Amino acid sequence: MPGGARHVRTGLAPGPALAVPQGAGQDGRRGTGRPSPMARRGSGWYSGTVELTDFEALSFDCYGTLIDWEAGLLAVFGPWARARGLDVTGEELLADYAGIEAAVEAEHPADPYPEILARGMRFLGEALGAEVTADDAARLAGSVPDWPPFPDAHDALAALGRRFKLIILSNVDRASFAGSNARLGVEFTSVITAQDVGAYKPSPRNFDALAREAARLGIRPGGLLHVAQSLFHDHVPAKRAGLPTVWIDRRRDRDGWGATPPPPAPVTPDWEFGSMAAFAAAAAPPV
Repeated sequence: MPGGARHVRTGLAPGPALAVPQGAGQDGRRGTGRPSPMARRGSGWYSGTVELTDFEALSFDCYGTLIDWEAGLLAVFGPWARARGLDVTGEELLADYAGIEAAVEAEHPADPYPEILARGMRFLGEALGAEVTADDAARLAGSVPDWPPFPDAHDALAALGRRFKLIILSNVDRASFAGSNARLGVEFTSVITAQDVGAYKPSPRNFDALAREAARLGIRPGGLLHVAQSLFHDHVPAKRAGLPTVWIDRRRDRDGWGATPPPPAPVTPDWEFGSMAAFAAAAAPPV
């Protein structure tokens, strides 16, 4: 395809195929990328005058930021693809799936996340011309509690939790998140799931729910900072909602967008870090 894009037909109607970029440009991003212009502060990029330590609370995306959802997806996709004799890399599988899941979430906002995963798996099979059995779909649907946390997630959250209120805003259901939370081993002040909202990010409804929860917790206006990996799911809608953001760029050493679609509009996060460990060191330094 021109420009290196893979066009994946999801079977969802109406509309054209979803174009999922395959890592063009200097750092694998296309059209938008690292915030610029920027001033360097510590180990993160920064674009304003507020300090990280000025905030009262942090809201987090979970999957891709705290939990390695790409590893979790590939633990199911990889064996399935090999069993079907598909000549496809893990990165290609993630890129093919990215637009599919986003489209399914947009068309079925009230469905629990396991149903989104099962439907997405079936569409992935259709896109690649490979069979997806009921067991295949069920395997992905039930896999979320097995997805591994990033190695730095627990310690970073524990350090941040001594200074900030911690809130989860995640495209997941309550039961699946409970399994992930057990792996993270951290207590959150509040948990807001797509199941609670009846919609999936990047819907503004999720960030409206976050604003209501922040007000309920007594967090002052301007006191909440959103922390996430996905520009598509989190940074674009968070910025539209007026929130400052931190980009945890888990894919900074890899080309392409992985399992997340590219952002639909230019977006400039306020800080950028390559890991939760680096972010925690800057936001909650040891006393």
